Amino acid sequence: MSHFDLNRDITSEELPETVIEMNDVHKSFGERDILKGVSIQVKRGEVMVLLGGSGTGKSVSIRHIIGLLKPDKGDVLIDGESMVHATGSRVEKLRSRMGVLFQSGALINWLSVYDNVALPLREHRLAKEEEIDTIVKEKLKYMGLMPAMNLLPSSISGGMKKRAGIARALTTNPEILLYDEPTSGLDPVLSQVFNELVRKLQRELSVTQVVVTHDMASAYYIADRITFLYQGKVEMVGTPDEIRNSDNPVVQQFIQGKTRGPLILDAGDPTVKKSES
Repeated sequence: MSHFDLNRDITSEELPETVIEMNDVHKSFGERDILKGVSIQVKRGEVMVLLGGSGTGKSVSIRHIIGLLKPDKGDVLIDGESMVHATGSRVEKLRSRMGVLFQSGALINWLSVYDNVALPLREHRLAKEEEIDTIVKEKLKYMGLMPAMNLLPSSISGGMKKRAGIARALTTNPEILLYDEPTSGLDPVLSQVFNELVRKLQRELSVTQVVVTHDMASAYYIADRITFLYQGKVEMVGTPDEIRNSDNPVVQQFIQGKTRGPLILDAGDPTVKKSES
């Protein structure tokens, strides 16, 4: 049996179409209101891109899905089960179904690529060492990283670090993968390598993926749907074509990179047009 086979608590016939739900989620840090009633639904097996300017709540949304943050109001559901109200071992069970890739890949500098990928299996004692070796090498081969398995992170490129981070996330056979600015710092060629990898994971493993990005080329290529966040709320949800052809002035200003429009670009610059909302 391939180590890519997904282990689920319930049969596929019983699984709901919606995997991830954020329902009216509010979150503030001190006096800063970051999320102001965000509702997002991610369908099974789709690639959902979270798009929007800095500070609009994209990364905070990811952290709510993982369960690293709890909302001040609202709920987050994974296959209909609340992450907010679950406790102890149940939270860990839900979280174990997810893999996360942060901007840097979050590799440990003093461990080899092989040992970085093996870390979740060893840390949680999920397999014996002989089986770990098989799983890790399978993931490294899938990511095209076998030649780099014995190298330290400082000796590999940014793109390889990203792939190593994904390989590590895949060791626990996640049903859900979450990415925070995965193409940040990558050149156009390496960005496209990542884009094709996202589609490969969807096509071959049916993994549900949520991607936070500012990269419009990447968003258009990988997304089944895009959720555009603005001022802590969902401004629009649509396919790449629907986003591209939207008549929403906020969406158009962002995707075209214009400095003039309703987006608040610099609160200290009186020449920039401010939102009336």
